[in-house]
Amino acid sequence: MDCRIIKSPGEGTLAILNRRKGSGPKSALETPDAVGLVQGKLIEMVCAADVAEKAVGVTVEDIRGSCPQNMILLAIFGDTASVESAIEEIKRKDKERKW
Repeated sequence: MDCRIIKSPGEGTLAILNRRKGSGPKSALETPDAVGLVQGKLIEMVCAADVAEKAVGVTVEDIRGSCPQNMILLAIFGDTASVESAIEEIKRKDKERKW
């Protein structure tokens, strides 16, 4: 699993994510303070989405793409502290393998 955080994402970055998010561009999100990106296997990403939503008040979206290795990308939208907390909780659960 690979994780990154983008603090104060730019307009272009948000446009890319809004175009590619699973719920489609019609439901564009308010401008978030931060975006967490988490990539991994489908089973890990479903569990990671659940962990993030339960840990703090964030919005989680799947990001469509075509990856030959069948990796899935999640975007976690919210304020910086919440996104950081969600990513840390995902990493902790993954390390402990307590999905």
